[in-house]
Parts: sequence; C-alpha cells; structure tokens
Amino acid sequence: MDTMRERFTATVTELLDTDPRTALVLADIGADGFAAARRAHPDRVINVGIREQLLVGLGGGLALTGMRPVVHTFASFLVERAFEQIKLDFGHQGAGGVLVSAGGSYDRPPDGRTHMAPGDVALLDTLDGWTQHVPGHPDEAEALLRRAVAADDERVYVRLSAQSNAEPRPVADGRFLRLREGRGGVVVAVGPVLDDVLEAVTGLDVTVLYATTVRPFDAPGLRAAAAGTGGAAGADVVLVEPYAAGTSTALANDALVDVPHRVLGLGVGRRELRRYGTLQEHLAAHGLDPRALRERVGAFLHLDAPS
Repeated sequence: MDTMRERFTATVTELLDTDPRTALVLADIGADGFAAARRAHPDRVINVGIREQLLVGLGGGLALTGMRPVVHTFASFLVERAFEQIKLDFGHQGAGGVLVSAGGSYDRPPDGRTHMAPGDVALLDTLDGWTQHVPGHPDEAEALLRRAVAADDERVYVRLSAQSNAEPRPVADGRFLRLREGRGGVVVAVGPVLDDVLEAVTGLDVTVLYATTVRPFDAPGLRAAAAGTGGAAGADVVLVEPYAAGTSTALANDALVDVPHRVLGLGVGRRELRRYGTLQEHLAAHGLDPRALRERVGAFLHLDAPS
C-alpha cells in the first residue's frame, strides 16, 4: 500500500494536469516527487526553498489572483512557523487555499522536536473558517484532497500521517461515520488511530464513531450517538485524537451542553518526550496504543469485556 504522502503527490500531479486553476507551492519538502510536474507546469509548481513564511504568503497571493493553491510542507513548518501568514494572508485577506501537512505529531521521531506538531489542529482552531481533514488511509486522503481542491475559495487543512489504518472507510461529507453500536458510551476515533481504537474496545459495549473531518465538528452526529447510549441519564464520550489531547473536548461539551455528560479527551500529552524512539514507541508513551487505550477507555466508562 502506498503512503498518504505518495498518494498526495500522485493526486496533485493529476490535478495540475487537468485543472489549470490548481497551483502547488513547496518549501523544498517533497519537491523531488513533483519534478516532472514542475517541468510540465513551471508557472504553477513553485518551490520557494526553506522559506516557510514566503511559502504561505505566496499561496495567499496566488489565491487572490483566482488560483486554487495547494501549499505543502511538514506540519511544524506549515502551521506553527508560518502561523502569522496563515492568519493574515489567508484569513484576514479572505483568501481560500489548501494547506497540506506531513509529519503530524511525531511521524519522524529521529528528526526531533523541530519536526513534531501535536498542536497544529488546536492552533488553527484559533482562526475562523478553516475546514480540517484528518484522513486515516491513503484512499481517504485522496478523496478529501480532491474535495478540498474543488471547494472553490474555502480554507482547508489536510493533515497527512505516516500512521494509517489497514482499510479505508467511506468519507462521509463532514459527518462522523458510525461503525459500531453500544450502550456503554461513545468513542470517537479520529483518522489514523481508528484501528488501534477498534482493537482496544473489542468486547466493550460502546458506540464507535469515525471522524476524518474534525472541523466543522459534527455536533449533531455526536448528539445522536450519545442519545442512543446514556439517554436521559446522560452520556459518556471518549475522544481519541492523533494530536494534542483535549483538542476537541470543548466542542464535544458544547454539543452536549443540555445533556448530562462526561467527556474524556485522549491524545498526545503536553509533556515533551526527549527520547526519540519509533512512531509506535511514541504512541505507547502517550497512551495511544491498543493496550493503554483499553485500560483508559474501560476505566472511564466503567466497562470491561465479558469474561
């Protein structure tokens, strides 16, 4: 199976060939994969070098000329380093574009903290009007990317990851996809953590929702799922996100504001891990591997598998 980044390269190359409004802006990262596209479309494939603020500023400028820019680099450089340009050159100017990140929370642990961005989704949450997609499989990444590029002047963030689920799920047009029904609580799995969540809740009486679009947050979908579990007595919800723990907790609370409920937000912890191991070791260290998820979800929901 190809990776999300490989699918991103193939998909954008095709879009450059078929849609003259599409433009691609790079900051060295991923440039080798677009060498042929740059030769074919030198006016629409632009590598600014290691200048991330310019990367985003140029993307905003292209949008103001009527182009549909796709802007790509690692999440830490794209969202964190160039945040002011995102805020001003896209948001303040009312320009639309597609930001596509790689690297995620800790996809490249040997590269260290400079390449880690567990706070990217939360940071973009401080700005108005951004749709945020977190695919869990290359097929989902392609579908969401095509949708983002076709979305006229909307501002869209697509968060690619090295972690991937074994099988794709249908991309449900911004709604949470209900994969399992249960009475003991609702577990929302975001993007690439789904397989580990499903393994963790094996035998537990819970509803499982799958999210590939996290902003806008599907409040009606969560309300409907919660109504089928706690009823009038209330509802318990666990959010499992592959970025900063608690990023969506406030939105879940808002969705259930008139219903007695509890929300547990699981994700990447605030404490920096300075021993850079493998991706799987980081998942375990943050309590996001199946064993730890089983313990944390079961304890919160007061559930255990039948003996």
